[in-house]
Amino acid sequence: MRRAATDLVATAWTSAGNTSPMDNPATSPVPIAARVAAIAEAGFTGFGLIADDLLAIRDSIGFAALGDLATASGLTHIEIELLERWWIPRGRAGHSYDVRDLLFEAADVLSPAFIKIGSERCSRTTDLSELVAPLRALAEEAAAHGTRVAIEPMPFSMIDTIPVGAGLIRAAAHSAAGLLIDAWHVFRAGTTISDLAGSLTPEMIFGVELDDAAGEVVGTLFEDTVHNRLLCGDGDFDLKGLVTVLRHLEFRGPWGVEILSDSFRSLPAREALGLAAKSALTVL
Repeated sequence: MRRAATDLVATAWTSAGNTSPMDNPATSPVPIAARVAAIAEAGFTGFGLIADDLLAIRDSIGFAALGDLATASGLTHIEIELLERWWIPRGRAGHSYDVRDLLFEAADVLSPAFIKIGSERCSRTTDLSELVAPLRALAEEAAAHGTRVAIEPMPFSMIDTIPVGAGLIRAAAHSAAGLLIDAWHVFRAGTTISDLAGSLTPEMIFGVELDDAAGEVVGTLFEDTVHNRLLCGDGDFDLKGLVTVLRHLEFRGPWGVEILSDSFRSLPAREALGLAAKSALTVL
């Protein structure tokens, strides 16, 4: 299928309704059939889901039925998330193989474009070398399941900037390992447009997420990202500059939209998704 330059993906939190990364579990209260219908109605071509949602779906309608819902609604792009601490061996303290196994089980049925992975909420690592072999092994496993893994650098995490993440991707040197570039994490980390242009190559860019925020951080970075994101164009980020450099680097979409805020998640799903899509198109 030919992709339009403005195709949009409703990432997991954008369609989740009244839940957030601070909830445990963070399962969406919106029934999955209604959620998929609202995503399609708002004009998105794809969607994302977190592991908590996937667990609930597996144990209710099943992954095959979810795939059928997506197909019937004309949604052609799926992303699933989030795997952290992927370098810790199975059985060791802090390992995340329960999530890893679930995501690959879902991938076998849903054929996602990629599985989003993070790192761990802590200070930046001073030595990426210990992550290279585990990332390469994870990418090999993803490829065996017919998908890829995309690292999302976050300014409050071990892999905190796009240049740091890009260095790790270069070191791992596997075609199934790349980057997820989220505007919020880019600009809150202090990464500039020229930093992006200087650190990225086209084949690294697996996905992009658009969102906005005010100039000042409120609370911690994690609190700010959960409570205070804004619709695209309502904040201070140079989103058009970001889009321009990524298009120069040959990224053609689909473009994820990830809005997280107290006010946004209080809206009915259809209204929230409509606002998210319309705002993203203003910068594309």
